Amino acid sequence: METVQYGPGAALSRRIIDRCGEYWRFTHDPRAAFDNRVAERETRMAKIKNKVSGGLRTLEGAVRYAMLRSYLHTAAKHGIGFLTALKSACAGTPWLPEATR
Repeated sequence: METVQYGPGAALSRRIIDRCGEYWRFTHDPRAAFDNRVAERETRMAKIKNKVSGGLRTLEGAVRYAMLRSYLHTAAKHGIGFLTALKSACAGTPWLPEATR
């Protein structure tokens, strides 16, 4: 039996047909993201800061900046505002998400 070779376009169309429900999930499920680039969006602000202000001067400063951004974005995803999260962190009682099982 001879195997038929397909190009990359045929492979893509086959994947789309096989996973049609997954590709269109965002149209009927409001919890589904339109794309899967969450990590890219999260790091975009650091890249913009690097371009605008000339960068993060030290590794320690970059680590602190990343920790603060991570904390604020996690809080926001749980419905906690940036200012509320910052106030509680500065008061020594930072907001923490509930532990998962």
